[in-house]
Amino acid sequence: MGVKTLVLLLTWLPSQSIVSPPMRGTEQKSWVPSSKTFQREWVVVDVKDQILGRIATRIAQILMGKHKPTYTKFLDTGDHVIVLNADKVRLSGKKAQKKTYNTFSGYPSGNRFIPFMDWMTKFPERVIEHAVRDMLPRGTLGRQLINKLHVYKGDKHPHAAQKPKNWELP
Repeated sequence: MGVKTLVLLLTWLPSQSIVSPPMRGTEQKSWVPSSKTFQREWVVVDVKDQILGRIATRIAQILMGKHKPTYTKFLDTGDHVIVLNADKVRLSGKKAQKKTYNTFSGYPSGNRFIPFMDWMTKFPERVIEHAVRDMLPRGTLGRQLINKLHVYKGDKHPHAAQKPKNWELP
């Protein structure tokens, strides 16, 4: 290698004043919770005489874990939710007479429209599950979160062994 090529090479490389070495202890470290670092709780929510949409948003937040400081949007950090008195939930205004649910069997002309009042008399649990499911993320995480929702018609539930805490809705 000649002197000219060595000088050209040195002038081509960036100088030390431009590129400074990293300082010690200044690296930022992110902390991501894992299943070993957080504990799931069981929460009881009484929805008697509550408006469906308002309680569904609150239940979805508890299922996702948004009420905790360890919330991570791509992890299941939420709690189990037990919903009581699902048959006593209400809608505001005239929505109880106007609201319909659409079901499709997959066959031609398999589209059915079921009024809200019919679903409330037959399957009040499904009304709350449907409202909460639509507020959860789509995909595998949403399917994992909806499994932590337990809805019951009356004011009794079989989850006393989990020692659930009462949750007051605002």
